[in-house]
Amino acid sequence: MSERAGNYATEADLVDLDELESAYFKLRPDPTLPAQRVSFGTSGHRGSSLSRSFNEAHIVAISQAIAEYRAAQGITGPLFIGIDTHFLSGPAFASAGQTLITAGVNLRISAGGSFTPTPALSHAVLKYNEVARLTGLGLADGVLITPSHNPPADGGIKYNPPHGGPADTTATKWIEQRANQLLAAGVVDHASLREIVPFAEKTGTVTQHDYAAEYIADLKHVIDMTAIRSSGLRFAAHPLGGAATGYWQAIAETYELNLTEIGPGIDQQWSFMTLDWDGKIRMDPSSLNAVKAVVDSASHADYTLTLANDADADRHGIIVGTELLNPNHFLAVAIDYLLTHRKGWHSATGAPLTVGKTVVSSGMIDRVVAAHGATLEEVPVGFKWFVPGLSAGTTVFCGEESAGASMLTFEGAPWSTDKDGIVLCLLAAEITAVTGKTPAQHYQELTERFGSPAYGRIDAPATAEQKSKLLALSAADIKTATLAGESITEILTHAPGNGAPIGGLVIKTADAWAAIRPSGTEAVMKIYAESFAGAEHLKRVQKEAQELLASALS
Repeated sequence: MSERAGNYATEADLVDLDELESAYFKLRPDPTLPAQRVSFGTSGHRGSSLSRSFNEAHIVAISQAIAEYRAAQGITGPLFIGIDTHFLSGPAFASAGQTLITAGVNLRISAGGSFTPTPALSHAVLKYNEVARLTGLGLADGVLITPSHNPPADGGIKYNPPHGGPADTTATKWIEQRANQLLAAGVVDHASLREIVPFAEKTGTVTQHDYAAEYIADLKHVIDMTAIRSSGLRFAAHPLGGAATGYWQAIAETYELNLTEIGPGIDQQWSFMTLDWDGKIRMDPSSLNAVKAVVDSASHADYTLTLANDADADRHGIIVGTELLNPNHFLAVAIDYLLTHRKGWHSATGAPLTVGKTVVSSGMIDRVVAAHGATLEEVPVGFKWFVPGLSAGTTVFCGEESAGASMLTFEGAPWSTDKDGIVLCLLAAEITAVTGKTPAQHYQELTERFGSPAYGRIDAPATAEQKSKLLALSAADIKTATLAGESITEILTHAPGNGAPIGGLVIKTADAWAAIRPSGTEAVMKIYAESFAGAEHLKRVQKEAQELLASALS
């Protein structure tokens, strides 16, 4: 933990935007170095132009690979493309657009050049394909240029096939390998790509799409907007300078809500932010250090709820009064509420409803799901694992401990097969409006029924070598039979829900568990832990988990 965590950013913390842009076009990656190659983690390729991991060559190679992949898969409809507010998203959009147009792909771009939240793009792909399947039109897919909550110097790009959600491992591996082949072959012509042809001049290949209007108009199918309006609930939303900027104000006006969009607007240096755990600016709405500025804003106003999103609005942050609700706590509350208040959700076969969670999410979720007689599907970290269930309408709700989640519409149809931070924030408002209790109050009631778990996550810097070793760990590498004074009952390397590799280890005891895995998007390893035996026991679990990790890696 940096000693500056939670402090406001200073001039020295801000990225030089001119330097970022120059590096994007001028620095060429070395494809023989792993850190400078294309690498798709849990949510696309991410990096920075300054470290030669997100440059023009990467985006052109990835875009060309996507064009070839969709052609090989017979995807002939338009490609919906959008960007978030990270500075590098702009030049990357130009490079990707030019490459895709040249490859013969028809693009749907955001009307008026506005920014596009991840859930709005996912919803647009699903809605288009619903009609396409009925009329025989070619199916559409999508590309979102975003590094999500990553620091301002980063850029990112992810591909969503026709199911609207993150591409599975087979697709991303193919795109990654093909992009690296193109990178190694040196096929990128930097000089010509600096002369970007305006999309408007490519008549017939580019169509503007009003993502915001479509998404906002359809919100009434997934959230009880009438209940929120009728309650008079006074709440605020802070988009953290991300793609949801303007969306919240439009939502308030469309549904006549007592909702205020707060924040300074778009600042691509994010100078208004407080620093995250490692002293970096990071737009993570679930991190108390990162959103301290939002909490400070809430303390000066009498809002019942203050809601927050990250840069592409696929994550949610729920602040009740001036307290940031732990994402695990809100997931448990959301599941408890939805399984009671969504009468349109039912299984076509009569089987129990299915709720999805990742292996590093709270055990409280297990207890809530069981109490409702529903089925729990436990998968590895990565929202792509939830896509099949959401697409089929068999998974009614799914979420990650990192504050990403989605759910079905009132009628039990897919809404967004990617994470939707806006809908989850609005769900917090609906819960408060319908029940008269905040999500924090609901969680307190859950602890009275099921116990009060102590949960924590430790992030630490990790080299590529350390992350590789961690991925290779097996149950046999754990040389002890106990964890924090309890017998180890299970060591998992594969998720119980689908048998997919976890990408690390989960160690369970009667009252606690710990999970150790490398981040798929940053040079970080993460240790998750939870104990139903109290905060002191949690500290012991965390300490011994770190010792187990050090021993195993050595």
